Formats: sequence, C-alpha cells, structure tokens
Amino acid sequence: MKHLNLSVVCLLLSTSPFVHAAETHEERGKRVVYEALAALGGDAFLHMEDRVETGRAYSFYNERLSGLSLAHIYTRYVVPAPGQIGLRERQAFGKDQSNSVLFTENGAWEITFRGARPLEDRRYDNYKDSTLRNIFYILRQRLREPGIEFYSQGADIVENLPVEIVDITDADGRTVTVHFSQTSKLPVRQSFKRRNPDYKDFDQEAMLFAKYRDIGGGAKWPFDIRRDRNGEKVYEMYSDSVEINKDLKDDLFTLPTNLKVLPKPK
Repeated sequence: MKHLNLSVVCLLLSTSPFVHAAETHEERGKRVVYEALAALGGDAFLHMEDRVETGRAYSFYNERLSGLSLAHIYTRYVVPAPGQIGLRERQAFGKDQSNSVLFTENGAWEITFRGARPLEDRRYDNYKDSTLRNIFYILRQRLREPGIEFYSQGADIVENLPVEIVDITDADGRTVTVHFSQTSKLPVRQSFKRRNPDYKDFDQEAMLFAKYRDIGGGAKWPFDIRRDRNGEKVYEMYSDSVEINKDLKDDLFTLPTNLKVLPKPK
C-alpha cells in the first residue's frame, strides 16, 4: 500500500505563525489534520498493518449500563476497492471469544455456536458509514483519496480544552466534524449526522477519544473510546492493551468452511 509522504507534514509543521494567520479555511483545516497525523506517529501510524485491542466494553441504554464484557477487537487494513471499506475487523466478546462479530469489505456476520448469521443490511451499512467517517481510518486510509476536503471552523474551547475544529468531507458529500486538541494535536472528539429511516430525521453520532498511549514504533492510540448518540452514551471501551503489526492471519477474518451459515434476519 502506498503511504503518505510525510515531508509534507514536516513542511506544514515548520510554517511560521505569520503564515498561519494568512491561511484560508481550507489550508488551516489541512494543516491541523496533518499535524494530528504527525502527533499520532506519522510514518509509524501509516505503517500500522493490523491492531489488537483488549479490554472491557460497556453498553448503555438510556444512560444506564445494559451490558459488560471482556472484548478483543482484531483489525487488519487492506487496500480498499472502489465503493468498499479498506479494513477487516473481528469483535470477540467473553473469555473464550466463542461469540464474535466479523466485518469485512464484502459483508458482516454474527458468529455463535449455532453458526454464522449475516447482519441485517442496515447494521452493516451503518458500520461502513461509521468506518468511512472515523478520523483514524481517514488518517490511515483516505488522505490521498480524490475529493477529500478539509475546512477549518476555527478554534474554540470545549469542556475547558482549547481545540481546533475541522470539517472533513469526501467526494460523496459524507462529512465528519473533528475536534483536535490545540496542545497535543490529537483528535479528542468527532461527530456527524446520520439519517434515521424510522423517524425520518437525523441522529447525532459522536465519538470521544482519551488516554492516548504509545503502541509501538512511536504510533499512538486512544485507550478510552466512547460513543454517544443524540447526547446519550451508548458504548465505551477501556483498553488494557493495544498492540500493532501482529501479523494477523486470514483465518481470523474469514468464515470457516464447515461453519453453518444461517438465514439473514428479515
């Protein structure tokens, strides 16, 4: 996979404050995004081929805890084909990891002792949409994609933290708004709107990122990731460990040939 030439990042980071003051909204937005990439480890982040996150996952309903489990999330990046996502992910829950959900560029399945049941189309579509708008996926996979645009909304203070706010929009009009810490340059929050087909309005989806740590070779990753919907917490992952470049094998991201495939939910 071709990676970004980080000489561009170095050039942007060395630009003087006087030049910053004369930036357009587009130039400022691009600079902030590239500074975030450098803060995440630059080339080390871009050469992250796979990742294993282990920790505790909490789910919430109406702000009340509705589920708790040990979680292992396995991710591997692939070269994206047109119209497809460029990663495969397996989310395993419980000590024995016998129950899991597998997401690939071609489909998604819930795997139990009964077999593999394809996820309903809406859930898989939402997963792909969330992936394409995820700031870490954008930084790792999409910065050189034709039609990606950056627009700075300027600086602000959110929950006592000075941030830079940038809208990132792709060629299909898909937009995510990202808050970057002015101090660390790292992403601390992202949000976007998604149409709710049941109520014919929009859901406000947000993710918050905290407790960044080194995960190898100078790359960084947040160990606390939280998801909100319409202002209410719905999911939180506290990682105990995050490892990268573990040479994860194909069988982790494919269905066994002897596994029964169940009907898709109607």
